[in-house]
Amino acid sequence: MSDLTAKASRSYGNWRRPSSAGLLGLGSIGTAVLLGGLIMVVVTVMTAGIVAAGIVAAALVGTLGLVVFKDAHGLSLLARAGARVGWWSTRTRGQHLYRSGPLGAAPWGSHQLPGLAAPTRLSEHQDSYGRPFALLYTPATGSFSVVIGTEPDGAALVDQEQVDDWVADWGHWLANLGDELGIQGAAVTIETAPDSGTRLQREVAANTDPDAPEFARAMLAETVLRYPVGSSTVKAFVSITYSAVPRAGAKRRSTDEMARELASRLPGLTAGLQATGAGAAHPLSARELCETVRVAYDPSAALLIDQAHANGDDPELSWTDIGPSAAEAGWDGYRHDGAYSCTWAMTQAPRGNVQSSVLGRLLAPHRDIARKRVTLLYRPIDAARAAAMVEADLRAAEFRQTSTNKPAARDVLAVRAAAATAGEEAGGAGLINFGMLITATVTGADQRADALAAIDNLSATARLRVRPVYGSQDSAFAAALPLGLVLAKHLRLPAELREKL
Repeated sequence: MSDLTAKASRSYGNWRRPSSAGLLGLGSIGTAVLLGGLIMVVVTVMTAGIVAAGIVAAALVGTLGLVVFKDAHGLSLLARAGARVGWWSTRTRGQHLYRSGPLGAAPWGSHQLPGLAAPTRLSEHQDSYGRPFALLYTPATGSFSVVIGTEPDGAALVDQEQVDDWVADWGHWLANLGDELGIQGAAVTIETAPDSGTRLQREVAANTDPDAPEFARAMLAETVLRYPVGSSTVKAFVSITYSAVPRAGAKRRSTDEMARELASRLPGLTAGLQATGAGAAHPLSARELCETVRVAYDPSAALLIDQAHANGDDPELSWTDIGPSAAEAGWDGYRHDGAYSCTWAMTQAPRGNVQSSVLGRLLAPHRDIARKRVTLLYRPIDAARAAAMVEADLRAAEFRQTSTNKPAARDVLAVRAAAATAGEEAGGAGLINFGMLITATVTGADQRADALAAIDNLSATARLRVRPVYGSQDSAFAAALPLGLVLAKHLRLPAELREKL
């Protein structure tokens, strides 16, 4: 096939960080503070003199400097100082330490989940196909979450046209989430871990013919013995979070009411996922979800759980006993039940256009990381708000371009990107906010440096800019699990207000 007839590889991009119109790199609220401060300086000059006005001006410059000056990850001095103060307060009160069980701090003596996941409640119901599904309730945000387990087909030996169709169907699936009543967020978790080999052993034992030749049986036995060495297993989960209040002024729905409503939605959601290359999709039962979370906090439990399944037994795990017996959150790491984890957050999406395989190496297993968890966080925006948001973003970009006689090249490109986004939204495309968390877990402190270097290299190949979640490692670890936690709902200062500073 010649170059003229060859089909060009499809690329993706044009994602933008939400912004607010303002002067000197400030948002709308920051600009209002600037103008109000200038008025105060003028009034002070007229009433108290030039010296007092200089003091007021210096205070104004110092205050705005905390917001204007940002690092490579887009964090202002105020945000970094707030993280330091919050971490100091957490350590002073001893809230970075967690002890559970009979000798723990909890009066009921159970191994409850720590941090953000502590108040969650688990119940099990059946959907309209008769499949059991776990329903998580988070009282702090008044939300319900369901988790769907998938078995991705992978892109090996798959035509590029099929991959493009999968990506398009995934985009349609995400866009349709914006039409779901009461949707708060969604997350996709890809977890890679060492394979214990028990699944292969169980499969071979169940399908071996007792009358098979001795040579064939010996070969299978050697394969079962040697295959798990160095091999990995990949699991994928999709969690969807709904609000208990579907719309403003509506009545809060109970657990049973929400279960009945989701029972009719789950078949459509799982069927839509299968068209995106996710493979066989099924809602996770309460037992499966308990096993997943238990293994995340205690990786050594994975072998015991796999052996129990190989023997035909189902481990009896309850939601109040799957947490770690001991955990300690650090400034840049999290120690839990004999393992050490570090979680990174994406601060900048890939610049320019990328191909569908941009995250391939990041999602693949890595020899220096015992367990790796990559979680894509999505917050769908309904069509009614999307139109207003893209228009406001376009006006903000145009304001930044016209606020100076010599606009920067970045401001000019921002206007083009905002205009393209507004045009796509007007044509029926969905709008969604997204982020990413990456958790690397190792079984020894001496492996920590190798894991950190591996994530730095993998994020570079994915053209991502990431940074450790300093001071909030325990919360980020829980948010990266398939629990449906929406971090924006747990912030004291709303994200919309932060963007306008």
